[in-house]
Amino acid sequence: MADQKHLCNDSRLVIEHGLNDRLSFKQIARQIDKDCTTISKEVKNRRLFIETGAYGRSFNNCIHRKKCKVSGCCSDCTSPRLRFCGSCAKCIKVCPHYEKEFCGRLNTPPYVCNGCDDRSKCTLEKAFYHASEAQKEYRENLSESRSGVNLTEEQLARLTSIIGPLVDNGQSIHHICANHASEIMRCERTIYSYVNNGILEGVKSIDLVRAVKFRPRKQKKSVLKVDKSCRINRTFQDFQTFMKEHPDLPYTEIDSVEGKKGCAVLLTCHFVQAKFQLAFRRDANDSKSVTDAFNKLYDTLGPELYHELFYIILADNGTEFSDPKAIEFDKNGIRRSYVFYCDPEAPGQKGHCEHNHTFIRRVIPKGTDLTPYSQDQITLMMSHINSYKRKDLGNKSPCELIAFMYGEDSLKKFNISFIAPDEICLKPSLLSR
Repeated sequence: MADQKHLCNDSRLVIEHGLNDRLSFKQIARQIDKDCTTISKEVKNRRLFIETGAYGRSFNNCIHRKKCKVSGCCSDCTSPRLRFCGSCAKCIKVCPHYEKEFCGRLNTPPYVCNGCDDRSKCTLEKAFYHASEAQKEYRENLSESRSGVNLTEEQLARLTSIIGPLVDNGQSIHHICANHASEIMRCERTIYSYVNNGILEGVKSIDLVRAVKFRPRKQKKSVLKVDKSCRINRTFQDFQTFMKEHPDLPYTEIDSVEGKKGCAVLLTCHFVQAKFQLAFRRDANDSKSVTDAFNKLYDTLGPELYHELFYIILADNGTEFSDPKAIEFDKNGIRRSYVFYCDPEAPGQKGHCEHNHTFIRRVIPKGTDLTPYSQDQITLMMSHINSYKRKDLGNKSPCELIAFMYGEDSLKKFNISFIAPDEICLKPSLLSR
């Protein structure tokens, strides 16, 4: 066997070609001098699942599709004559009789459809192994494993409770690490990294006596995350590919609006088509408060309306969005959304949401502490913002478009009220009334 532990790009190309030629794992393993279990794990871990149909047939993985005689499930069916739902890709999202069918061959070697003879006529979800994508995922995993913060929120809170009070007393990081090594269990350099990047809430570099005396060293900026693997298969390039495959689906941009560091923050959800935005007050800028907000939205809106509004979500790289699976799946493990991330330091990739924040800043200026405001006040502010007519909406307001697209009941579920044009106020005085 080869001494090299990691597979290289050339080895992955051999694997892909071997799968296309329907070779066994043992035959492929002999070509690259690896164990057959290595090939098996590589294929299973790095295969891509794609919802695609066959030649002349749309994607449909309903178990009843071959015997289905129902037609006209889709209210927006564009077919000149109502075709059977068994040959439609849209009906599976709304049909009450839909049951997902899995291909049993994907549970046995080779676990992918690369060399399958039935691929050209199969309409089920398919799995493929592509060497280029596998190599890309491997490089991302390798890079992410050497960066970021390997801390849970509970561990972070514990570190803050130990280090914060001692720094306030004028102690240095070295002194704290020397006297609390068994409690902190991290080296001095790591703690400095946490402080410099604002990971420890309430502990800043300015609080360290000697740190302020030295000019900071130039270093490459890095994005620190709690969950280092959250962006795998969820990058902005993946988002663009997903939108090309589903051009008719709307997407929602989410972001956080901060007032003062360490105080309450807002979670904003911007529906791009209607320019309609929601805002939810959170006591802390952590991932749990974000998932709690989406779980509450899911319960309030119901699966059908939630699926229409939040099926595709685009977020930035903030640590508060570092638990995508909790947003993508409900408590029963059923998928309700797809979460993607913008590139680091590229806010323009979700510019619609960023632009709409200017309306929030008219009412709550930048740097204002959000803690005194209640959710009712935030909702009132968003009612005024969403009632404001926009030129690029044909002089209609976001409220009017949402009511037209999803019904007036949707506004009631959001607790958003329509404000008369002459009564709209976009100044700080709105929340002081």
